[in-house]
Order: sequence, then structure tokens, then C-alpha cells
Amino acid sequence: MKKSLSSLLKKITIAELNQKTIKKVIHPLKDILIQNEVAVVTADKICESVSDKLLNVEYKRMSSPKSLILEALRSSLLEILQPEETINLLSLVEEYRKKKQPLVIAFFGINGVGKTLSIAKLGYYLKKNDISSVFAASDTFRAGSIQQLEQHAKKVGVKIISQTYGSDAAAVAFDAVSHASAKGIDVVLIDTAGRMETNKNLMAELQKLDRVVEPDLKIFVGDALTGNSLVSQAELFNSKIGIDASIINKMDADVKGGATISVVHATRKPILFIGVGQKYNDLKPFIPEQIIKNVLPDKI
Repeated sequence: MKKSLSSLLKKITIAELNQKTIKKVIHPLKDILIQNEVAVVTADKICESVSDKLLNVEYKRMSSPKSLILEALRSSLLEILQPEETINLLSLVEEYRKKKQPLVIAFFGINGVGKTLSIAKLGYYLKKNDISSVFAASDTFRAGSIQQLEQHAKKVGVKIISQTYGSDAAAVAFDAVSHASAKGIDVVLIDTAGRMETNKNLMAELQKLDRVVEPDLKIFVGDALTGNSLVSQAELFNSKIGIDASIINKMDADVKGGATISVVHATRKPILFIGVGQKYNDLKPFIPEQIIKNVLPDKI
């Protein structure tokens, strides 16, 4: 995206900004956004925002149209990547500590997006910040899922609550919350089976877990490399469960960058962390300005 946008801006030859000249920029801008996996509805929103900003900007004779367009685009992207609702996880944990209650976090997403590893990474992150946690192995459907989480728990040094395959996922999560409450553990991290829209029974089980446990935070986990599928997945879980935030993995390998922008726009919920590798410390706080730096040229 960065290369394409830089090329577009360099080709701009307009001398001043008006409705006619702005349209000449907006059309190719939308094409570039869509080509780089920005959802069409998100691309429309960005283009509309850029157009409005340029039409309302106080144009000065010495101002460069290219610079004004770049600044309008940067501002429009930042508005999308910084939704009204924000979450400071460490502050939230402290709030629940004062109430002597565990913060309960459930993770949702389809199989193969790194959900279980993200839980392990977050457990590691919390431990580094002197926050205790317990894992709940509520993915009782996928073969090997419980052992996988057990291995991560052992390596990270976190207690895990599990039952057998085929057990009630909600019951496992409930046991983990009860354990955390009894032992004074700060956070419960609940793994769940990957759900697809076509598997109504599994989705119903997920919704049951949500009703029984009533998680304080519901986090969608997605893979940046799945492109537009990432957006449809986020929309699915948001509509069926109602998510509070997202973790997007494989950001280090995402050469296009558009899907992440679309996820925030589609859900109106913040991205908490991004995964940038397979190690436990490869979970980084999401910084909108850094994403913008990755997709926009610094200057023209």
C-alpha cells in the first residue's frame, strides 16, 4: 500500500484543491485501498473522509496539494484506527484487583489463526507485569487442543484448568473462574474452539459459554494474512457474540495492511495487541501511528 500510495501522490499534478480535482484523486485512491485488502465499505469511508477534509481545508497559496492530501489521508486513517472505546488492559486488571475479582477474558476466532498461542503470549505478558493468570481449556472439540494449551501453560508457568475432550466448554470455563476466585488469581484466559458460521451447534456452544461465564472481555483473534476473510470473521463473531477488542496475528508478514484497518472499522472496537512472531514475547501493544507509518509514505 505504501508503495502504491507514494506513486499516486507523486503523479498528482493539480495546482489547487476543489471538488473536481479532489475527485481525480479519490477514484484511484479507492482502487489502491481495495487492492490492498481494505474492505469496500471501509475504503468508501476513508475516501469520503479525505474528500470532506480537503474540501474544508483552508487552502494557502504556499501549501502543497500533495502534502494536504497525504495529511488528510493520515488523519482519516487515524480516526478509524482509534475508535471511541479504548481499553487499557493493565489498568482494567488493577480495577478488578481492587474489587477482589478475577478479570475474565474469553478468546474467539476460527481454527488456525493463532488463538491458543495468543493466550500463551498474553499469559506471559501478564506475568512480566506481575499479574497472575489461569488458562481455561474450553476448546474441547479440536483434537490436540487441550495438550497444546497444557504445553504452553507449562512453558509460561501458568496453571491450567481442563477436562476431557467432549466436555462442556462452559463448565470448564466456569471451573477456571471459580478456581481464580478461590485462589486470588488476577486473570482468567479462556480458550475456545474455532467456530465457523456453518457449524451452528458449535456456535451455540460458544454462545452458551458467553451466557454462563459472562466474560468481562471478549477478544476476537484473527490472522492478518487472511485478507478480506479477516473482516468477515470479525463481523461474524461480533454479531454472534459481541466482541470488545481484537488481537491480530502475523502482522510482521502482512505486506498489504488493509484488512487490519477494516477490522477496526467493521467492529468499532480497538485492537489490543498484534502478533509479530512465534515467541512468547512476540505480542506487542497496538499503536495506530505505527500502522499508519507502515502503510503511508512519510513525505512526498
